[in-house]
Amino acid sequence: MTTNIPNIKLNDGLEIPAIGLGTYSLNGFAGAESIKSGIEAGYRLIDSAFNYENEGAVGRAIREASVPREQLRICSKLPGRHHAYDKALVTIEESLLRTGLDYFDLYIIHWPNPKQGKYVEAWQAMIEAKKRGYVRSIGVSNFLPEHLDRIVAETGVAPSLNQVELHPYFEQAVQREANAKHGTVTESWSPLGRGKGDGVLEDEGVKAIAADYGKTPTQVILRWHTQLGAIPIPKAGSREHQEENLNIFDFELNEAQMKAISAFSKDNKRLWDQDPAEYEEF
Repeated sequence: MTTNIPNIKLNDGLEIPAIGLGTYSLNGFAGAESIKSGIEAGYRLIDSAFNYENEGAVGRAIREASVPREQLRICSKLPGRHHAYDKALVTIEESLLRTGLDYFDLYIIHWPNPKQGKYVEAWQAMIEAKKRGYVRSIGVSNFLPEHLDRIVAETGVAPSLNQVELHPYFEQAVQREANAKHGTVTESWSPLGRGKGDGVLEDEGVKAIAADYGKTPTQVILRWHTQLGAIPIPKAGSREHQEENLNIFDFELNEAQMKAISAFSKDNKRLWDQDPAEYEEF
């Protein structure tokens, strides 16, 4: 079991691990077994979402794992169609019922849906949910700098975390700076940038860096995230990949290696065609 994972303190005092387990597409009994495997392997931060339709699998994994609930940090996300204040609160209650949990450690707004224009209302509901004890810490996902500025200006409450698309092809320097301005930790979804012709894990330069440390290209890229100050949440269904992803804190990339990986971002493009200024989540 991996025990050397550092914690990061959020702006509200909650401490969470520097790497988490993504659970998108880990559904049903098999998904629950994979998530349980991840917990047994050493993951303590588990990321889910209402729209992943696997909160039940997450709950089952928590109940069956040997790790006490209080040692885990469980996150879920509010879907775009439920941004209205009353709907948002009921949705959080439903998430609790689905998981069988008494509280979430983190609950975040999945997308701002700016055309709908209710993300401030949704954020106000999140603040209320925290007051009610439904959630220990509240954050957002895919919020651009202008979205962050608005919710902070209108509520006085800054998100503890902003989960955004971040990988070597899209290093998000401006977004990370905007997050830091509010004391908001950056979390990376799609941290390995898989798909759409992406070949960062097959790049000879990345392979050479990995060879220098006796690591895999995957481990090098995840370490790059943590040294940027971001929390990667790679999805891994098998125990082998789960353990591989966790074992990244016993080496450190040098400045030249960090720059070499960041250089993949020369075009600084999203891989998934989901611009938060336009994209509307259902």
